[in-house]
Amino acid sequence: RNVSKRDALAHVFGYCNSNDLSARDLQMRTSQWLLGKTPDKFLPLGPCIVSADEVPNPQKLRIRCWVNGQQRQDSNTADMIFSIAHIISYASQYFTLEPGDVISTGTPEGVIFGMQQKQWLRPGDSVAVEVGDFGRLTNLMVNVPRAASAKAR
Repeated sequence: RNVSKRDALAHVFGYCNSNDLSARDLQMRTSQWLLGKTPDKFLPLGPCIVSADEVPNPQKLRIRCWVNGQQRQDSNTADMIFSIAHIISYASQYFTLEPGDVISTGTPEGVIFGMQQKQWLRPGDSVAVEVGDFGRLTNLMVNVPRAASAKAR
């Protein structure tokens, strides 16, 4: 709790890729994005965790994303609005961070939400993410039907 920016990275076990998915239809139902960000399986991680001692500077990592083999994002953690140390310090002011907690820093520019013509992900689409040399995380999109009681709402 109350971790300083200076000490924040000393509390990091490791880094990994994450695929920050959103269900925009659910997300836009309210003024808060929580509903569209938290369905089961909406933050795949992997394919491995790279220990913090193997990442000399987490603010100098290339971030790339492809949808169906077409590159959508090519950025760098150096371009983040808030540094990883800042995010850890800020979060720790409001709640206790426990061993094993995962903090997702969000996504760089290039998400479909900000584009004029929106081609939303569909079942069968493939999304691949690479951060630094952490390997490639690839996820196949599937349609998971909602229960009848959820559809009635």
